[in-house]
Amino acid sequence: MAKQERAVRTRNALIESAAELFTRDGFEVVSLSTISARAGVSNGALHFHFASKAALATAVRDAAAQHFTRITSADPPSPRYGGSLQTLIDTSHALLQGLSRDVILRAGFDLGDNAEGAGEGEDLFERWSAWVEDAVARSAREGLLADVAPRDLVTTVVGATVGFAALGGHDVHWLSRTTLTRFWSLLLPRVASPQAQRGLVAAGRWAEAS
Repeated sequence: MAKQERAVRTRNALIESAAELFTRDGFEVVSLSTISARAGVSNGALHFHFASKAALATAVRDAAAQHFTRITSADPPSPRYGGSLQTLIDTSHALLQGLSRDVILRAGFDLGDNAEGAGEGEDLFERWSAWVEDAVARSAREGLLADVAPRDLVTTVVGATVGFAALGGHDVHWLSRTTLTRFWSLLLPRVASPQAQRGLVAAGRWAEAS
């Protein structure tokens, strides 16, 4: 059992090391020896777990997809308290905070936008777009939207959040709660029904509770 636990720790250390280096230096530049050195393990241990850099990148993307699933799995409150539209707000905040603090999540997004060969796995940008589309559709069914085309709202939210994520790679301020709160404060009077607006928290429910 102890040997198995050590193997899991080694594998996780390699995934985290690779994520840090892929994000900082880029997939094409980073070498396997650099990854193993940063993780504090031998090259032999790395090759025991991963046959190639692409296989290691795939593991990073798989781990990032698990982190993404946790972020997007919150249950919505009742429509009285913003329903699926509030969940969209909350989740957008959680995603950007995750991108600012979670190097594996960040690397998963970066690798999905990288050159061919950077491992296999889900495209987190596509998953985010699909999740937003579903949340907007649920918001419409719950009667939370004003006279706005759901597709236009999806385009706006995905475009803004992906843009903030890209800019956050250069300046973490773009991933801050303040930046996204200002975005929602500007957007909600245009897209949310008057009844829904009274229950919505642009800063996210977690911020209201803190």
